[in-house]
Amino acid sequence: MAKQEIQQNEINLGAAAKTDVRTQFGALCYRINNGELQFCLITSRGTGRWIVPKGWPMDGETPTQAAATEAWEEAGLEGRVRSRPLGVYSYYKAHSDDELPCVAVIFPLKVKKVHNRWPERKERKRRWVNRRKAAKLVDEPELQQMILQFDPKLV
Repeated sequence: MAKQEIQQNEINLGAAAKTDVRTQFGALCYRINNGELQFCLITSRGTGRWIVPKGWPMDGETPTQAAATEAWEEAGLEGRVRSRPLGVYSYYKAHSDDELPCVAVIFPLKVKKVHNRWPERKERKRRWVNRRKAAKLVDEPELQQMILQFDPKLV
């Protein structure tokens, strides 16, 4: 494997110790619309960056249930979540006056229902885009690769 390929899959912890890293669970929400694969991205509340729905682990929920809950709360989407994650990516989450290193575990969610009303609809924008556009809109290289390599037939 080439050095560049290895670097794309590495998790960057910065100066944080392993115990300082927080884990989140998220959903790569997708659908087939008129024969075209589309992904749903949402904006973050703080910076307005394009992201996938994700959040902290929840008491009593499995990682896949937490990912589905985030898809509903943040994007108004319901669907079928696969139990095998697509991958992980690392990023820094702004928290108070600090940045928390986070690792997000991403699960594929095939969207079955798109709601017009959902808990965070007034706090975020929601947008359906094709693969190329989705990969360009998100900042994290690992998430870009998950989108570019995603095959709905394999999940």
